[in-house]
Amino acid sequence: MGDIVIRGRAAPGWEPVRQAFGENFEHGDIGASCAVAVDGELVVDLWGGHRDLARTRSWERDTIVNAWSLTKMLTNTAVLMLADRGALALDDPVARHWPEFAAAGKEAVTVRQVMSHTAGLPSFAEPVGDLEVFDWDACCARLAAQEPDWTPGDGSGYHAETQGWLLGELIRRVDGRTAGRFIGDEIAAVTGADVHVGLADRHHARVADVSVLGAATFGAADDDLTRRQAASSRRSAGLVNTATWRRAEMPASNVHTNARGMVTALAPLACGGTHPRSGVRLLGPGTLEEIFAVQADGTDRVLGRRIRFGTGFGLHCDDTPVGVNERTFWW
Repeated sequence: MGDIVIRGRAAPGWEPVRQAFGENFEHGDIGASCAVAVDGELVVDLWGGHRDLARTRSWERDTIVNAWSLTKMLTNTAVLMLADRGALALDDPVARHWPEFAAAGKEAVTVRQVMSHTAGLPSFAEPVGDLEVFDWDACCARLAAQEPDWTPGDGSGYHAETQGWLLGELIRRVDGRTAGRFIGDEIAAVTGADVHVGLADRHHARVADVSVLGAATFGAADDDLTRRQAASSRRSAGLVNTATWRRAEMPASNVHTNARGMVTALAPLACGGTHPRSGVRLLGPGTLEEIFAVQADGTDRVLGRRIRFGTGFGLHCDDTPVGVNERTFWW
């Protein structure tokens, strides 16, 4: 691990996680955090490395970073919470809550299809510029007017950025709050999690810079969709590391958090919907089970590999082994 110092705690029996985390820095990681909870109890809470490319500032316990698609886990949880409360139904047409969305043959597209990346809107028909992404109403209007790229419900195509506007506008229409405000009020505040979709200026000093790698890695299941997705989703480090980006609400791609924050926010979901220690309830058991209702299982049109999507989350499959059993879910 060289001169990298790993800080934090790994409970007895979890020392191999600490070792594996440290080994990541031998392969080019600059700074990171790692956390694991079992039955709601934090058993691993580690951090190390640096939060700038020049390696002059240490990654601290409270360092946060733009965590990209982990944002989707929070936004989809927010929609599930609205369903759990009866504010919407997962099989509602989106247009029931957002009438303009019915344009271009989308009147039957459901909330569940947007959550499962099967709505046929994985990218904008024409690329959106770096500054245009901050015009919420304009981006939503574009998607509302756009024709689906395939028959909605007929397989998946990863909605890397567009899911944020689609679900964020749905949340706003149903609840009155923005997605970031809902997540802040109903998830972060009640769990005590350090997660922010729309980061207040007082937190900017503890944000780690993002280093954007080369071209986005998409497959070639549909070359045109792949090219459009890459053009739509790739954001320069010059944009992502700005105060404007950090303040903005991008409900698919700009949560600022760390591993502990995400584990704290979503621990109730790993425990049947209610945290066994704090009693914080995010979802009822029935709504939680909707996550595991398979909506697509095949070659994703954008990613070019087999992805198994439930409602709002990816699910374990042999081709994408992100977990050890059928109850594992991810973005």
